[in-house]
Parts: sequence; structure tokens; C-alpha cells
Amino acid sequence: MKRKSIYFNYIFSLVVVLLFAVGCTKNKEYAIPTPKDVLQNNVIKRTLGPNIVGQKIEFAYAMAILPEKGKLVSAEVEASISGATGTFLENKSYYTDGGGVDVGIQVGSASVTTATKTKVTFTKDTSAATLRYYYVIPEEARGKTVSFTFSAKSSDGESVSYNVGPYTIAKMDMTRNITVSDGNLAYLSIADMAAYNATTAASSPDKIDLVYLYRNLTTSAFNHALVSPAADVAYLPGITLPTGVNRSTKIIKVFNLQDFNLAQLQYGIYIDDLDFLQIDFSTAPNYAINLKLDAGAWVETADGKYRAYIYMNAVNNTTKSATISMKRYTLK
Repeated sequence: MKRKSIYFNYIFSLVVVLLFAVGCTKNKEYAIPTPKDVLQNNVIKRTLGPNIVGQKIEFAYAMAILPEKGKLVSAEVEASISGATGTFLENKSYYTDGGGVDVGIQVGSASVTTATKTKVTFTKDTSAATLRYYYVIPEEARGKTVSFTFSAKSSDGESVSYNVGPYTIAKMDMTRNITVSDGNLAYLSIADMAAYNATTAASSPDKIDLVYLYRNLTTSAFNHALVSPAADVAYLPGITLPTGVNRSTKIIKVFNLQDFNLAQLQYGIYIDDLDFLQIDFSTAPNYAINLKLDAGAWVETADGKYRAYIYMNAVNNTTKSATISMKRYTLK
């Protein structure tokens, strides 16, 4: 016996609106379209910005068939490149309640991934659903493109598919929430995308590109700073560098560039691969002082191998520390 809950009826109405375009003019009264009597589907990509290795691309896959014709049997997604661990097709169908909150109702078994394919088998008697697909971008896809084929089957023997893509996968890397502290985790490696103390820095001096320090000076606005080890000693007051730490890194300080991926706030600015290639470092200094919350710095390493954008997520004058996030692009 078919389960005709109000939730599934509501979901079906939403999917119908999604799947069927409505033509109207100022002189014609709006009318809900009459759904076709065949299995229908559609896909929306929910995530924005660059597609970065290790991050997720999220899709919403809607499918529907008239209740009198049958019910949904299965839904499947095939990627042109196998997703990394954590890739899955959610077995809940979502609708948005009156308060704008997404509500999920389980309609199938947990998804099963085999190579490039991820599948959900429906366990509830429903004729409409919107499932979410999360694709974790693998290292194999870096700098390439990836496409997806969504498909569904219904109990009356119908099948339908929807192709999306190709989507370009960025060459850049990203890491977030690195803690740096004056006199401790003060030595920053762009190659490793990590901060080290003096002992660790001395063991790999060729990897250290920047020194983080905080100084509350009365003669100048120094505060939080990222300084090249080879900078004038005036920009490294009180610092004794570990043996061999001597690289000259180019730095461009910027404000009001709150990258959405790094800031993780409401900002909608995205730094993409092309941005790293367009920055002109020809006259850049090798220090950036007076860095504040939400400030940032473009960086090019001494060997010309990497460019990076470093964002100040948090600063603490009392503990002389900061939290930074970084996007990095490999030039060679």
C-alpha cells in the first residue's frame, strides 16, 4: 500500500515546480503546470567558487513520476573520475519548511559506491524525491575536469538521466586555521603549508619562507607581521633566526579581500587559480607589518615555486598569536 504522507506530497509539489518551466506574462494568470506522465529529473549544483582538491562539490538531484504511474526504485550518480573517501549520495529527501530550514526524510538505504558509481536504493514508497550528492575531489582530478551523470529508475520500468559538467578542478591547495605565535610557532613554510618552532625550522631551513611576530611599538604601527627571514633587521626586532633560515620572500599586503573559502564567513569573494597568475610581484617588498583581522598577504617564495594568499582569521594581541588560513598555487 502506498504511503501518502504530507511530506512526500509536499516534496512532489516542489519537484514538479523544479522540473517543469512555467511560461507566463503580465496578461496571463499564473497556473501550476500539468506534469508530464513520464519519469522526470533535474540537477542543481549547490556549491560555488573554485573546486579544490579535498573539498566537496554538492549537488541536489530531483526526480519525480506521477503517483498513479509508479514509484521511484533507485538513483545513481556516475563521476568521470572516482571521488575520494567521503563521496556519497544522501538517502534523505529534502524540503524547506516554512521557517526556511531544510528538512530531510529518509527514503532509501545508505548509498553504495563502486568505483565511479554511487547508488541509493529506495526503501520508501515515494514517487518524488530530491537527494543530495557530495563528491569529495580526489588528488587525481587536480587541474583536470570532472563530469557527472545522474540517473533514476521507476517501478514502471522507466529510466532517465541528466548530465552535468565538465567542472574544472583547481590546481591550488588550501589549508585553514593554522596557529602562529610569536617566539614559538613563528616560522611559516609555504611548501608545507604549516608553522614550525625554531628547532623544527633549523632542521629544514630551506622550507621556511616567513617569520610571524607581534610587536607593540610606540615608534610605528608594527603589531602582527609576516616578515621574510632576509628582510632588514628593522623588521625583525629581537629575532634571532635559526641557522640557515635566510630566504627572501616577496609579500604584498592587502585589505578587504575576504576569500570565502578561507574566511568561512558571509563573504562571497573567491580567489581562483587565475588570480595567482595575475599578481605582479616585481616591486613587492619582503615584509608585511600591521596586519589586522581580515587582512591578507600575497606571497611568492624565493625560488619562484609557489605563490600563496594568507588570510588573517583571528589575531590576539595579549597572547601575541594569530590564526591564519592559506591558499597556495604551484608555479613549477
